[in-house]
Amino acid sequence: MTPIMYVIIGTVAVALVFDIINGFHDSANSIATVVSTRVLSPKVAVLWAAFFNFVAMFVFVPRVADTIAKIVKIDGHDTVYVYVVLAGLLGAIIWDLFTWWLGLPTSSSHALIGGVAGAGLTYKGLDVIHWDNVWKTAEFIPLAPLIGLVIGFAVMIAVFWLFRKWRPVSVDKFFRKGQLLSAALYSLGHGGNDAQKTMGIIMALLIAGGIMKPETTLSITNLDTLWIILSCHLAMAVGTAFGGWRIVKTMGMKITKLKPVGGFCAETAGAATLFMATHLGIPVSTTHTITGAIVGVGATTNFSGIKWGVAGRIVWAWVLTIPAAGLTAAGVFLLIKLLHHGF
Repeated sequence: MTPIMYVIIGTVAVALVFDIINGFHDSANSIATVVSTRVLSPKVAVLWAAFFNFVAMFVFVPRVADTIAKIVKIDGHDTVYVYVVLAGLLGAIIWDLFTWWLGLPTSSSHALIGGVAGAGLTYKGLDVIHWDNVWKTAEFIPLAPLIGLVIGFAVMIAVFWLFRKWRPVSVDKFFRKGQLLSAALYSLGHGGNDAQKTMGIIMALLIAGGIMKPETTLSITNLDTLWIILSCHLAMAVGTAFGGWRIVKTMGMKITKLKPVGGFCAETAGAATLFMATHLGIPVSTTHTITGAIVGVGATTNFSGIKWGVAGRIVWAWVLTIPAAGLTAAGVFLLIKLLHHGF
């Protein structure tokens, strides 16, 4: 086996580790509302979310993976792109772990995009980036939470009107059961969008290494790519099952207090946003989405009760993620280049 093959195999392993960390880092997004409303215990909630993260492989066409695979214009005859992908992954992982340590629910998606773009820019400059894929992702940094907020607000108002004659105890009992469905739908959307990002990275890697042709299509019916889809969804589910409790506290309990009806509306709004984005092939932040939905739901009853200071810290983390992960990946790429004695 050639030295570059060892690098490719190692990078696939790193990509799957990233997927596990992504699930670990973003588990709060899937379970924060259902835990904060105390419909499910944290342990049961993460297993519920992990199961639907995995099942998502049978629901969504991997359009998001195609977008991620084409962040950088890859020349299949230039094996240095293998190191570009590796540096991008490592940059994203470092940023993810740093923000997890701080307890900030930042976007693993944007960390990955920033990392790969930063490494690509360091290697060959501006011309190597598919800017249309970067821009359509960047556009959804503000759009994802806004869409989640608007849908969350609208769903909550609709529920208030539809159930206005119900007794509060009956409403609470009904939506405790309903939250099991909404949490499942949100986890399905989370797995569908996020697992595909790692699939795209692995495809980019295999194309760079000359193992896959650029026109190869990811599909569960294609035996050549089935292992990629299966392993990425499994890694995401494993990461979610481990959970990230520091971020659960921020997401579910520090932004606003939710009852089961509010949790149902927030998760439903988040799921609708993720389903739409995944169908359009746009890699969005599940963190942005559920945060916006929670704020939208909270604003219907107690606008002043929303902890805007906490939300502000989260927004700053969003803004910094792409450039910070890009700079980190650029440094990793230069280090690899130095250790490799140039390319």
